[in-house]
Amino acid sequence: MAMPLFQYEAVTAAGKKVKGIHRAASKTAAIQELRERGLTIRSVQERRERFLEREITLGRPVKPTHFVLFCRQFATLIRSGIQVDQSLEIMQEQTPSKNLRAALADVTEKVRNGIQLSQAMADHPKIFPEMFVNMIASGESGGSLDDVLTRMADHYEKEHRTIQKVKSAMTYPVIVLLLAVCVVVFLLLEIVPTFAGMFEEQKIELPFATRAILGVSNFVVGFWWLMLLVAACTVIGIRVFAGTEEGRRALDRFKFRMPVFGDVFKKAAIARMSRTLASLYSSGVPVLTAIDVTSKVVGNRVLEDVLAQSKTSLTEGKQLSEPFTESGLFPKLVLSMLRVGEETGQIDHMLVKVADFYENDVENTVDRLKAVIEPLLLLFVAGVVGLIVLSVMTPMFKIYETYLQ
Repeated sequence: MAMPLFQYEAVTAAGKKVKGIHRAASKTAAIQELRERGLTIRSVQERRERFLEREITLGRPVKPTHFVLFCRQFATLIRSGIQVDQSLEIMQEQTPSKNLRAALADVTEKVRNGIQLSQAMADHPKIFPEMFVNMIASGESGGSLDDVLTRMADHYEKEHRTIQKVKSAMTYPVIVLLLAVCVVVFLLLEIVPTFAGMFEEQKIELPFATRAILGVSNFVVGFWWLMLLVAACTVIGIRVFAGTEEGRRALDRFKFRMPVFGDVFKKAAIARMSRTLASLYSSGVPVLTAIDVTSKVVGNRVLEDVLAQSKTSLTEGKQLSEPFTESGLFPKLVLSMLRVGEETGQIDHMLVKVADFYENDVENTVDRLKAVIEPLLLLFVAGVVGLIVLSVMTPMFKIYETYLQ
């Protein structure tokens, strides 16, 4: 559930009156967070969410392609010397995303009221990810906002391409298997029962394969509701299990151990983790903060555990690479490049190389898998359908021979 909104009136350190909207867990939290911005609070009142504001907080409201375009155009405007608030106003008119446009309107107002860009964006966590907000804060303090935005555009573009590659590897097999199930169910429900009646009238001895197919057909016709119930319970059970901490960790671990696709999932996750950590580290974000943010966006509990151990290792004065090595999860290439980065003081540079390598490896692996899986799946579907048809047609040939005699 989204946190409530609070409308406030305050005074900045320069004595300027400001008004705005802030999202927080409670009124006390809102006052505390606003004071941390250097504001003197005059009034804070909870208010209802408007429809457009509620829309901003749901799901994934901005497409990655729209967000990348926003980053690139925003960077170009800042580099051209246009003020931040004016650039934001221009971006409101340029972006095709309604949700991003609404968020930018609120951010523009807050920036003009003296609030920092990163703080204004932090009020819209569904639009601007935590990693992006941290990078913007780093760019503001270092005076390199345009470079940070360009780096973020590259980061999200590469990340999106890798994710799409992995999805494409899974989409084709899933679609083909669903079509195969639909065809088989249709044959068992509609076609096979028609021939079953004919065979019963002729009273001929049926081959084992035909009897097996008829038995499956009778079960599907008589207990189709039970099959749907089992399928629904299985899906619900998996969702409930995945909703628990241990369940999600087990499923994430299973992803890495899956036959064929497990290697692809692992490489994609390592690439995402490496690029995120490198982007934050190279932008001057403190290493412990960078690890915290990376653990939240990496999308895998197994890697989150390793990053948590790495944070503990650093606070104890140890090397970042030690928990990576002890986990047994990472290939030797990653561990070697991480150690070299620690020795040379170029961890971010080495992590970028790791990300580039595994992103390219994922693309090549997916292309090879698709080239192999597509004909194998077609053969599988043809084999299943052919077995059903052959099992039904074999007794028909016997009946035909009997009539000829």
